[in-house]
Amino acid sequence: MDTRIRVLGSAAALALALVAAGCGGGGGGRMTAPLAPKVTTVGRTVAQAPADGPLTIGSPAFADGAPIPAQYTCAGADIAPPLTWSAPLGAALVVDDPDAPRGPYVHWIVVGIPPGPGSTGDGQTPAGATSLPNSAGGAGYSGPCPPAGSGVHHYRFTLYELPATFRMPPGLAGPQAAQEIARVSVRQAQLTATFGG
Repeated sequence: MDTRIRVLGSAAALALALVAAGCGGGGGGRMTAPLAPKVTTVGRTVAQAPADGPLTIGSPAFADGAPIPAQYTCAGADIAPPLTWSAPLGAALVVDDPDAPRGPYVHWIVVGIPPGPGSTGDGQTPAGATSLPNSAGGAGYSGPCPPAGSGVHHYRFTLYELPATFRMPPGLAGPQAAQEIARVSVRQAQLTATFGG
């Protein structure tokens, strides 16, 4: 199956983010690096992940922008889809629905994804990583399940590259944890699926 991977970020964004991370001391202001224009890579196979290599995410189950198969939703087995990625410095994964009626709904947060290329099968969490509580309060994957009549929703599988020194503040979960991960990330890659009607 054709897999498309959207990669966001560049060496310039990485450099700006590293500077911003070093400036986050005791002051009240916070600096963030702007994202570079999107680059789309189709059908990439990652053999290794050097420190300056690309950050990528994809799935053999669906192409970027395509409907997610029902087995990965509340209409089916409600298990996490298989994923492939390359995270040169390690990463976190956030799966969310920006079209949810009350604001972004977080379906899955995974932290501690080790550096390098990786993959999962159906229903698996990345090896060596930990799931945090999602918007429903469960520490695991909760598949797409949009309210009836709310139309097609978009589900973003965002891989965030994080500084090696990052530690999640205690007690954060769901949208607050996702916001903190996005705030400190140095670059990100995104795969989007759709579901609903």
